[in-house]
Amino acid sequence: MNSLRGRHFLSLQDFTPTEIAALLHFAGELKQRQKKGESHPLLAGKTLGMIFQKPSTRTRVSFEVGMWQLGGYALFLSSQELQMGRGEPIKDTAAVLSRYVDGIMIRTFNHSEVEELAFYASVPVINGLTDLLHPCQALADLLTVEERLGKLAGLKLAYTGDGNNVAHSLLLGCSKMGMNIAVAGPRPYWPLPEITAKARENAAASGGSVLITEDPLEAVKEADVIYTDVWASMGKEAEKMERKKIFAPYQVNDNLVKAARPGALVMHCLPAYRGEEITTEVLEGEQSVVPEQAENRLHAQKSLMALLMG
Repeated sequence: MNSLRGRHFLSLQDFTPTEIAALLHFAGELKQRQKKGESHPLLAGKTLGMIFQKPSTRTRVSFEVGMWQLGGYALFLSSQELQMGRGEPIKDTAAVLSRYVDGIMIRTFNHSEVEELAFYASVPVINGLTDLLHPCQALADLLTVEERLGKLAGLKLAYTGDGNNVAHSLLLGCSKMGMNIAVAGPRPYWPLPEITAKARENAAASGGSVLITEDPLEAVKEADVIYTDVWASMGKEAEKMERKKIFAPYQVNDNLVKAARPGALVMHCLPAYRGEEITTEVLEGEQSVVPEQAENRLHAQKSLMALLMG
């Protein structure tokens, strides 16, 4: 029995460790089927409406290709094409789209918009990214780590840089799965206290741990995974020059990588600004799993769509 059918996917916090493990396991199965050339039209005849109020490369391509591989159809809806952009209430958009499509993916700024859309929609809503959270990315990240290192529980992931939506979802996801997560950044840019508090509660239940620090070397000590993201996320471009100075000590470079466990995985959710949050040498180095990480967006999201919409 698929207990995930009909559920929304707004945050990893809404799912149990067992449910997250099931999503990851099925993602691995679908990945193997795809690699073997085995068709898997689990969503034949079904349609995903994709609302984009923020631009995207990986999110659009991975969801669109994923729906096609599952035998369904993905409909791209930009903010310019929707009446939402002209002031139509979200509840009306949710009600109408629910009559047309079998699932909705939305990538937008305010997390409250995703919550409102899910509240009024009668089909599953998937959070493709908000300013608060990026759960699809974190799901793909967990899949990548598990594939490479054979487990999640007990491993340490160190994130350096801005305490943004990616950091928030990693805190929630890693802590749910019994991992030790350390986030290093300047204090004014730490993750939101309410997210950190939830992560600490998760860790207490799962056997993991949460560390928030200003010291990048403390964060990466004994780390199995080093992770970073852009210093100025979408909507923060005006602060880019100021942030470059503030975050310079948190760059993922050879020195930082050497301070972690030998062979620690290096991750970045992309797009990357080489020479800023990460050096080209590290991004393209032997320890980087960034291309796999990007690919796994496809497989993790296929698992999500198949289980929520199937």
